[in-house]
Amino acid sequence: MSTIRVVWGSASAPTEMASYDAALAEAGVENYNLVSVSSVVPADTAVEAVGTAPDLGPAGERLTVVEARATTVGPGQVSAALAWSQSVDDGPGLFYETSGETDRADVERRVREGLQAGQKLRDWEFGESNVVVESEQAESGEHTTAVVLAVYGESTPIC
Repeated sequence: MSTIRVVWGSASAPTEMASYDAALAEAGVENYNLVSVSSVVPADTAVEAVGTAPDLGPAGERLTVVEARATTVGPGQVSAALAWSQSVDDGPGLFYETSGETDRADVERRVREGLQAGQKLRDWEFGESNVVVESEQAESGEHTTAVVLAVYGESTPIC
């Protein structure tokens, strides 16, 4: 399988959907139809935290993702976190995501707890854990969205 890239972004705009779209643009995935999956990393797959996605194919195609997403109307703070860990023997791994109208430390603590709980459910020997947190302060009256996504490979035709 190809690489899974972890990307992130945050943005403010006059509407909830516009702030989400702008946050996706910060992450480099605004031109795709996102299809969410649960949180298993296939065996023999590299996971890289890259920040902004490279070109992953033509606009309008399907992109498979695990997504942490939060939106708020300011004033306030919004945070999204994605954690992952892979088997030490190039076996499968896990992603866990969380988000909320809260600070960076809270979502990081919660996503680490979730990942640890998921690891306990499996008979895999896990390596180190990785976490990416995106957090943004929302100004009064603005919609603000934070996203962190694990993007599986490249886009594929939707029809």
